[in-house]
Amino acid sequence: MQPLDEKYYDRLNQLAASIQESPSLAQYLEEEEDEFYNELRQEFEPQLSELHHQVASEAPLQLVTFEKYLLEPPFEGLYLPRVLGFSVLRGEIGDQYRYVRPNDHFKDILLAICRSPHFDQLKKRIGQSISVGFALSSDIWITNLMSLVENKRIRFFLQQQKHDRFRDLKDRAELYTRYSNQFRNEQYHSADFPKSLGEMKPNFSALRQFLLKRFQAGGDNASLKSQIQDFLNNKDFFGTEEYLEMLTMCGNFVELDPAERLAFATHFERERRSFPEFDLRYMRFLIGLYELPGISLENDERMIASIDKNYKDKISDYYRIADKVHNLGYVHPDAIEAVQEFYNSHEGLSVETECLRLLILRYFARLMEGLTEKEYGDYFELTKIFNVYMKIFGNQQFNQSIERMSMVYVNKLLKKFIDKRAKDYQDVKRFVSTQFVDMGFMKDKEVVELFKTRRKRRKATEA
Repeated sequence: MQPLDEKYYDRLNQLAASIQESPSLAQYLEEEEDEFYNELRQEFEPQLSELHHQVASEAPLQLVTFEKYLLEPPFEGLYLPRVLGFSVLRGEIGDQYRYVRPNDHFKDILLAICRSPHFDQLKKRIGQSISVGFALSSDIWITNLMSLVENKRIRFFLQQQKHDRFRDLKDRAELYTRYSNQFRNEQYHSADFPKSLGEMKPNFSALRQFLLKRFQAGGDNASLKSQIQDFLNNKDFFGTEEYLEMLTMCGNFVELDPAERLAFATHFERERRSFPEFDLRYMRFLIGLYELPGISLENDERMIASIDKNYKDKISDYYRIADKVHNLGYVHPDAIEAVQEFYNSHEGLSVETECLRLLILRYFARLMEGLTEKEYGDYFELTKIFNVYMKIFGNQQFNQSIERMSMVYVNKLLKKFIDKRAKDYQDVKRFVSTQFVDMGFMKDKEVVELFKTRRKRRKATEA
């Protein structure tokens, strides 16, 4: 947790002063009517939200400090329900959809809300957040939190938010997914960079999650560069799996100037030659990165420009073929031939071939996402390339990925072209009826079902 920059601190103080001087606050304190607190919310929460977003974008490592400052009395509990939601989702969860470690920031915000003189106003907007936070926490943690709440009425309210049905993993996972979807366009992640090996080992998974979320979202991550470089310069971290992952994330996602690139390359090549099975471990982590949404083809270009491609290992082997595909284009006959030769000389389930399949899929996905309904002719041509790579790879998972992309696009076409006698509809039907069957995407009966005219149910008539 980093201290807050002075510019954010000054802006918060200005907002706190404006809140205290607001006529709406004066009316609310005098009459205690909901409408006046709502007026206060409408006036100041957008400003607090804007500042929170600014900190999240420019200085995400200061977010927790920022949010703790909002707990001070001059802010009158404004924006705390939203911050409570951020704290719930910021906690790292494991495979069982439980917090990996106690979520103390969630506890601090919740207790501040419970002790706020505006609790009756705030409780209307925090029930779901508490339910999710409790579902992800242990019973002992919840019991300890309850013991810190002296007011019986408030304690009863908290107890009502704890639901036994979320003891089931499936229900807990569904709850978390639904809840997190409400925040999918928000930037709220934060983390601490470790200074010692003792700090790094238990906390790196949370740091990894934070960095990957930031890199997926894009935007300005310049404030993180010095922290990442300090991590890479820490000799205590050399030769660890966590260090390898930080190298991989830095090399793939962080824009480096020539001097920084040289420093990165020095670290990378040292670990590459000293860490056992570095190339295998690197490629396995790279597979995970390739599967992330929003990853850019620029990642490969950064790595290709940084590494020693003459060193004989899986990394050089892979990036040489990736470089050729990027430079020639995946539809170029020479690129296709190079991919075929690469695939023939490697095991089909090796990490190098899996990365190559994911690379080609990234190209396909990017093109498919940009196709409009009017460009369905381009899609018909593209399937010829699909077929070529499907034959080269002979991989079921690769084929299924192309099938999913294709079905999404075809369903989009069928929503657009609803006149069954029109040329567009007939073109799509004719193509799917032949090509999808030949490619193994659908069976004849499934094609018939897809294009079957649905009869409308007759309305029940009165006797």
